[in-house]
Amino acid sequence: MSKINCLIVDDEPRAREVLDVYIKDEPELFLVGHCKNAIEAINLMADRPIDLIFLDIEMPEITGLALAKTIKDNTSIIFTTAHRDFAVDAFDLKAIDYLLKPIRPARFKEAVEKYKQKQSLAGDKVRENEIDQYILVRADRKTVKLSVSDILYIESFSDYLKIHSKKGLIVTRETLSKVQERLPENQFLRIHRSFLVHLKAISSFTKESIEIDGLELPISRSFRAVTAEKLANI
Repeated sequence: MSKINCLIVDDEPRAREVLDVYIKDEPELFLVGHCKNAIEAINLMADRPIDLIFLDIEMPEITGLALAKTIKDNTSIIFTTAHRDFAVDAFDLKAIDYLLKPIRPARFKEAVEKYKQKQSLAGDKVRENEIDQYILVRADRKTVKLSVSDILYIESFSDYLKIHSKKGLIVTRETLSKVQERLPENQFLRIHRSFLVHLKAISSFTKESIEIDGLELPISRSFRAVTAEKLANI
C-alpha cells in the first residue's frame, strides 16, 4: 500500500514540530515537508503531489482558509488552529477535520482515521462504477450488451429469463442465480425465487410486494426479512 503524502503548513515552529512527531509516528503517513506560510506551500505543491495537508488558519499575508480555496480536490485538508471561530468556514471548504491546538495524539489519530475512511469510501465508489457497468447476455442468437443501469427487474421461468429493461424485453436461456452473481450486489435485490429487482427502479413497496414500472411484484415469505432490511436503507 502506498503511503499518504502529508504536508504541514503553519507559521508557528512549535506547532510544526508537534505535527512532525505525530506524522512520523504513523506508519502509513509520509511527511513530504513543512512550510511556514501559504506561498511556500503553493510552491511545494506545484512540484510534489500531496494527499493530506495539515493547515493552520491564521497565518500572515495569506490565511489557511484562502489557501484552502486554491487547493485541488485530490488533496484533503485537516485544519489546525487555536481558534474555534473558523470551524463553519473550514467545513464549508469540505475539510476532513478541524483540530484545536494544543492537539492531543488521540485527536490527531482520529482525524487521520477520518481521512482513511473517506479514501476507502471513495475507492469503493470507484470500484462500484468500474465493475459491471454492463453485462453480456445471449438473446436471439447473438450476444447483447446490456447496461446495468437500464435493468428494471429480471423474471425467471424454469430454464430461461425475461430481463425487463428501460429499452425493452430481453429473453435469454440462463439461470437467475448466475445472472445475479454478475450484477452489483448493492444495487440488486432478490425478492422471490423468480424475481430479482433493481433497487433504483422501485417506485413503492409494502411488506408483501414491490412496484416497478407500474407492475406489482410479489415478495415471497422466505425473502421478506432480507427484503425489509434492505429496503429500510434505501
